[in-house]
Amino acid sequence: MKQQQTNHRVSRREFIQTSAAVATGVAVGLKPTYTIAAGNPKRADTSRILNYNPDMEYRLCGKTGWMISAACLGGHWKRVNNMVPGLFKGQSWLSADVNNADFCKNRRDVVTRCIERGINYIDSCTHSEIVTYSKALKGRRDKMHLGWSWYEHEARRPEFRKAEKLIETLDASFKETGEQYVDLWRITCISGSRKGPNGEQLMAHTEEESAEIAKALEIAKKAGKARCTGVSSHDRPWLEYMIKTFPKQMDAVVTPYTAKTKVLEQDRFFETVQQCNCGFFGIKPFADNTLFKGNGALDSATAEEDSRLARLAIRYILCNPAITAPIPGMANVQQVDNVALAVKERRELDSKEKAELDAAMELAWTKLSPHYQWLKNWEYV
Repeated sequence: MKQQQTNHRVSRREFIQTSAAVATGVAVGLKPTYTIAAGNPKRADTSRILNYNPDMEYRLCGKTGWMISAACLGGHWKRVNNMVPGLFKGQSWLSADVNNADFCKNRRDVVTRCIERGINYIDSCTHSEIVTYSKALKGRRDKMHLGWSWYEHEARRPEFRKAEKLIETLDASFKETGEQYVDLWRITCISGSRKGPNGEQLMAHTEEESAEIAKALEIAKKAGKARCTGVSSHDRPWLEYMIKTFPKQMDAVVTPYTAKTKVLEQDRFFETVQQCNCGFFGIKPFADNTLFKGNGALDSATAEEDSRLARLAIRYILCNPAITAPIPGMANVQQVDNVALAVKERRELDSKEKAELDAAMELAWTKLSPHYQWLKNWEYV
């Protein structure tokens, strides 16, 4: 414990310099799709992999140089109310009482099981998530790469589209949580494209706004506040623009990728991701949980079937070598175990498995709420 606390107080600039050297050492000579499979059959050097577990697969996260577990922990806890009754004070998971003792235990237990299974990245993107996961990682911050965004005070809102305001948000998040740095600051940006004056499709952000976002990321890196940086958005043309225009700031992107997503040969998005050596974290792998029949509770009558569908989805998504990792939200330790098992299972789906997953995702598409109809834009990428 004493050593961990000492490491946490290393100056930001010293930490960034050390991290950059490690990242460079890991990345040299490695292809963007470099992978160390579960069991490490090629006997690759794993000494620099954070929280390495031989039962987990690890993938190179682009120019970060990090080897990231092939499945990670998404910050959302949309079905934790089924584990902790009465947790949500409103209709949304964002209304969770983050000071609820049972909830805090649930999140700490899930993080503990992730660490035990060799998962080494947590993605947090709301105020409640950064507070909750900072608390859950207390005393073991060195076991996880931490993705970071306080989306309520970031570029989705017009008043936070200047570099100065974005840096103020990052600083405020440190004050709120007691953190001194983050591993990946991935600013949450406008979800989809905008409409022009004549109804034409425009990119999520203007060039001026995009430059301000990139400037904020650059400032955070130079100041030692973020080891690596990137953005989150659902607008592929804008993401491609950012990756190409600001390659030094676009270490990784966070964007949707479901078990229904199909990569088109004529689409350049994933080609750009690979050519620019950019990490890729996929949100909504289970299509906002519409893939499942049950509610995630351990005593659900469909728990076994839902677990099998979850593993099929993870295996399907990992067939795309451009993806660093899907980041499902997991409500209990059993779901962590299930995702870890999926990584170890045979990767390619056979015809029966593919038919089962296709049928489940067709049904899932019909169950999407009006708020999540945009996920259908990620069926063909």
